Amino acid sequence: MVAIEVPAEYGYVLFSVVSTFLTGTILGFRVGSFRKAAKVPYPFEYASYEQVQTAPAERKAQLLAFNAAQRGHQNFGENHLATVGSLLICGLSQPKVAAGLGVFWSVNRILYSIGYTNWNQNGKGRYAGGLGMLTQYGLVIWAGVVSWGFATK
Repeated sequence: MVAIEVPAEYGYVLFSVVSTFLTGTILGFRVGSFRKAAKVPYPFEYASYEQVQTAPAERKAQLLAFNAAQRGHQNFGENHLATVGSLLICGLSQPKVAAGLGVFWSVNRILYSIGYTNWNQNGKGRYAGGLGMLTQYGLVIWAGVVSWGFATK
């Protein structure tokens, strides 16, 4: 059995994990404001294709923005667990670096979501948060390396 010693700076990692929770909350509030503007009632997750296609121009823009905000929030959810798990593992090795990457990921998820709802750029605004995905991939690989180190001790 391997004893795992938590570094003194591991609290920074936990702080960065909390930043991801706050990010999810911020994105959820954004979806709520776009939902209200688009007048899409609960429990409907998205405005339907038919709703969007038959809506007048101004309403169509609101429906598309709501769908984009919802998709940005769901994309966060799809990537959140892998990021949090990776942060917790990587933080056992280099807590301050892992914590910094966690906060960087959170900020980039917000930028991604804001950009994704910017239809003036035809959805290309989401690339503003693209570094967050690269950060996530790096964290996952790094977590594998750290895990391998524990497994082979």
